[in-house]
Amino acid sequence: MQDKKNIPILTITGSDSTSGSGVQADIKVFSSLGSYALSAITSITVQNTLGIQDFFDLPSDIVVGQIEAIINDVQPQIVKIGMIRRADVMEKVANVLSHYSPLTVIYDPVVVSSSGDVLMSKDVLRVMSRCLLPLCTLISLKRSDAEYILGERMTSSAEITESARLIQAFGCENVLMHCGMLMSNSYTDVLFAGNDEPHYMSNICHSANAYRSHGMSGNISAAIAAFIARGLSVVEAVDNAFSFVKSTNSSDMPLYGRGSELYKDFVNEIAAAYSIHNDVKYYADRLNVSSSYLAQVTKRIAGKAPKVIIDEYLLSEAESMLLSSSQTVQEIAYALGFSSQAHFAKFFKKQKQCTPSSYRKRNV
Repeated sequence: MQDKKNIPILTITGSDSTSGSGVQADIKVFSSLGSYALSAITSITVQNTLGIQDFFDLPSDIVVGQIEAIINDVQPQIVKIGMIRRADVMEKVANVLSHYSPLTVIYDPVVVSSSGDVLMSKDVLRVMSRCLLPLCTLISLKRSDAEYILGERMTSSAEITESARLIQAFGCENVLMHCGMLMSNSYTDVLFAGNDEPHYMSNICHSANAYRSHGMSGNISAAIAAFIARGLSVVEAVDNAFSFVKSTNSSDMPLYGRGSELYKDFVNEIAAAYSIHNDVKYYADRLNVSSSYLAQVTKRIAGKAPKVIIDEYLLSEAESMLLSSSQTVQEIAYALGFSSQAHFAKFFKKQKQCTPSSYRKRNV
């Protein structure tokens, strides 16, 4: 008999280069709790600490090939499922799991990301409800996920209970709802285990936004799978998973990117070179980053594209010179790096809906 501290668990999910979620995070959780991590990747993401920029969803035959290669050989009896974004992949994964019938299937549907992006289309949801949920021992989902799946908002404990029962009606035995619902002055999550009374737990961060933290719900579901591998019941596994994630959440150092520092450096570079350079690539090269990453940073921090920030700085300097300098419009144009007065006037009019000369007359 296999040692319960080395039970293999198969995770079927996407990748995350930051290791905060997805297959990388699952492997960390399984390993830290004494299970052997097996994996089948569904999607490769292009992401960093600022979020997901792109996906490459693997073809269904490649995904199923990974699963069958592992199941035929190792025969894992516990499977944890995360991000599946294609309907054909969802259907074939359900088919292969139905055929091999592992004892436990834990599903953490990645429907809405921590940044609020919807990652699963309606056709995938339909296949999920019809094919995958009837195979699941437990589905662990955020309230925002449940609202998207059912198409209804939940604003009360009664509505949360009703929604959980509706999801159970698809055939899923147990539903863990990370609901962020304020009950008795504490934000509470709820486990609906079979037909038993709801089992309440204080959520990880005692906050309505606890599960907006990157990878939080995935870490919980991975820990649940690992505790079930130790022979615990679903209720016991959920309680232990919450305790585990609370302890690791308070001790682990989060991963921080260079966004804030880079934004400050970008603004300083503009101040030093705005009259010579107004193209984004110049500043990206100066900062030794890609133009696309610079755009991610400025969008996240300022809500603007890098070119807009450059133009706004240039416009601010133009306005200041027009109002405080005795230089002619042509002289100001050359001082700001424009090739001609006409070029400057065109830029200024686009930004302010008036010419530099009329702006000066109105405000001096």
